[in-house]
Amino acid sequence: MGGSHSREDLDFSESDDDAESRASDNSSDYGTPPPASASSRLGGAGAATPASPRAHPPPAPTPAALNAVKLYLHIGGSTPSAKWIVVDRLAAASFVRTGDDEDDEEPASGPWCLVVGSKIRARVGPELQLKTFPAQRRVDFVADGVWALKFLHADGFGEFCSKYHSCLFENSYGVAATDEGRAKVFGKDFQAWARPEDGDESIWEDATDGFSPGPKGTPMPSRSPMLKPLMEDLREFEEPVEEGSGIQSLALGALDNSFLVGDSGIQVVRNFEHGIHGKGMSVKFSGGSTNFTTPKKALLMRAETNMLLMSPATDGKPHAKGVHQLDIETGKVVSEWKFEKDSADINMRDITNDSKGAQLDPSESTFLGLDDNRLCRWDMRDRRGIVQNLASATESPVLQWTQGHQFSRGTNFQCFASTGDGSIVVGSLDGKIRLYSTTSMRMAKTAFPGLGSPITHVDVTYDGRWILGTTDTYLILICTIFIDKDGREKTGFTGRMGNRIAAPRLLKLNPLDFHLAGANNKFREGRFSWVTENGKQERHLVATVGKYSVVWNFLQVKNSHHECYQYQEGLKSCYCYKVIPKDESIVASRFMHDKYAVTDSPEAPLVVATPMKVTSFSISSRH
Repeated sequence: MGGSHSREDLDFSESDDDAESRASDNSSDYGTPPPASASSRLGGAGAATPASPRAHPPPAPTPAALNAVKLYLHIGGSTPSAKWIVVDRLAAASFVRTGDDEDDEEPASGPWCLVVGSKIRARVGPELQLKTFPAQRRVDFVADGVWALKFLHADGFGEFCSKYHSCLFENSYGVAATDEGRAKVFGKDFQAWARPEDGDESIWEDATDGFSPGPKGTPMPSRSPMLKPLMEDLREFEEPVEEGSGIQSLALGALDNSFLVGDSGIQVVRNFEHGIHGKGMSVKFSGGSTNFTTPKKALLMRAETNMLLMSPATDGKPHAKGVHQLDIETGKVVSEWKFEKDSADINMRDITNDSKGAQLDPSESTFLGLDDNRLCRWDMRDRRGIVQNLASATESPVLQWTQGHQFSRGTNFQCFASTGDGSIVVGSLDGKIRLYSTTSMRMAKTAFPGLGSPITHVDVTYDGRWILGTTDTYLILICTIFIDKDGREKTGFTGRMGNRIAAPRLLKLNPLDFHLAGANNKFREGRFSWVTENGKQERHLVATVGKYSVVWNFLQVKNSHHECYQYQEGLKSCYCYKVIPKDESIVASRFMHDKYAVTDSPEAPLVVATPMKVTSFSISSRH
């Protein structure tokens, strides 16, 4: 359960005929491929065949070629015997378009692919998880395995990186990586996203919080002191769930109880300062006039005495036609609410509370709903249902709703979340993230452009200053703070940010960790730790990737002087995290409410649920 850097910081000097180098000690540390052999020793190496369109394979590259690389493959997974092996001592790394090898006269127009000798041909995209190590002239990536390229020449490494970023941009957006292409994708207000190296870093430089070790703007050490206890002093409490339950989702409570939603009912567990455990009562699904499948969404309401359960439609789509209201104390479904507007049935993709702390309000009677092209508020006091309707009509002319009709094209909303004051952030299939204020739900105050990947989950800090978007292959952290023309600090929820927008940060896994996370190794449900009080700052970020829960230190991610960001091109990516592995795919990973962060702990316990077990990790500061 070590941090990511333990897998990378090792370096080896190469012996004369070293064909392989250790990539792992007993802790599965991730080693560095050995430096390239001298040119005199490579001269007689076996040749690999680079991809070349409509021609016989060219001769093997000479050591003088800029794209000459030594190719390594990682074998052994996370076992003590894991290691790098040399697959090709002299190969060529190049970028070609799909279709270059077809025998026709038309120029290839397909997506760009990375080709390495005769061993690798993979589409250039975020799924490669490509990571560069400039000081070592090394590139690691995932393509049906974990590979490493060691460039023989520094100029070749630099040329490769530049070409990779250009190909990635073109594959993501369908336009060339030129100034005109970037302007078309990002517009004039997001130049910092198009060219991060030219962006204003002042927002990140000044991003401090209550446990910062120094004054505002003070450079942070490369390792935040808060990360050490997180990585070294986890106390684990694990217990199985009831037989046959099969956890499908987790509803954390901020008061006495939390809830494990399973196949046949809900198991109630107690909240403690060291996590959730202890088998409480079980609530079997009962009451109401209709049956419903296992809920995929459980929303606590009314001081956590009621729960809304939303089940997807039976045709495999995530949308639901209504919700069931469960009285937790009696264990009965007391109401069945149907989504309806103007006498027409409509579906919802997701529901959430009006604000971050709304589930603690005993009088709460409204909640938010999201559909592909609809964002609305539902009121349980009014049988007619909808009381507010919002769609971003100014951004897309198709977002016009009459009699519940849905147009074939639109915003493709996927997920949403609310701040402490009820502002709303929405993520979309095209990767856009829109911010809606508490006063105007019809028009987004700010719309951040997509980075080429759909947003599958979104979270926001209580104060609305930070947004965490989840994609299949990375997390994106966005700062919403800006200074308006009058010198006042605002967020993108309350004002138009214009061109005063900082470039985001990306949170990624190292290629080896991403590969070892399992077959279902997509990022899911990136979340901040949980606070519901003004003036408190969230301390950590957590996401699920296959069999891994992955935790980042929030202050460290924000720190512009953090070691991960040195010598990076493009958007800066943080690879310094804590991995908590489980034996099966993880259903949910969430921090408990901040009230459970006791005096000897820097953070509330982390709860990790798999289908048959729930584990709580409390974090000690003893050392």
